Amino acid sequence: MEKYCDLIRQRYSDIASGDLGYVPDALGCVLKVLNEMASNEALSQSIREQAAYAAANLLVSDYVNE
Repeated sequence: MEKYCDLIRQRYSDIASGDLGYVPDALGCVLKVLNEMASNEALSQSIREQAAYAAANLLVSDYVNE
């Protein structure tokens, strides 16, 4: 957990304690957020590219592993 930022560690703690709901479809949750980031023109192109690349890698790995 040390390699993740404070906000991620806080949300992890919130989920583990029951303060926030757990999402069983974690891959779907991540892909939804990455898609929103990649399509958000208010974000920098660099961040949008990183989000698109991460999403594409997840989709490829999910498809290959089935």
